Amino acid sequence: MPTYDFVCLDCQQRFDVFLTYSEYGKKKVNCAFCGSEHIRRRMTKVRIAKSDESRLENIADPSALDGLEDDPQALGQMMRKMGKEMGEDLPAEFDDVVDRLEAGQSPEEIESALPDMGMDNGGVDDEP
Repeated sequence: MPTYDFVCLDCQQRFDVFLTYSEYGKKKVNCAFCGSEHIRRRMTKVRIAKSDESRLENIADPSALDGLEDDPQALGQMMRKMGKEMGEDLPAEFDDVVDRLEAGQSPEEIESALPDMGMDNGGVDDEP
C-alpha cells in the first residue's frame, strides 16, 4: 500500500497514512495527532533510480576536478559526494579521511597520520 504524507493545518504536525489506491480520495483522513479534519497532503521528494554509469557521469565532470590537488577541502567534498552517489557502504576509514580533508589536512598529512591506510595485505603495501 502506498504511504501518503499529510500535515495538519491545526497542530502543524506531519503524519503518514497508508491507503490503497482505491481508498485515496474516498476514505476520510484525520490528523493522527489531534484528530482534526483540517489537513493538507504534502508532496514529498521524488527519487529517481540511476544506473551506476549515470552516477559516475554526474561526478566525473572534468571541470569539477580542476584545482582539487591544491584544495583539500574541495577534494574531501568531492569524495563525500562520490561516496553518496555510489550508494554503497564505505569503510569507516573513508569517512575519517574525508573528514580530515574537509578540515583542511593535506593528503600527505593524512598519509603520515594514518600510515596503515593503504596496506591491506598483511602489512605489505600494494604498490611495488
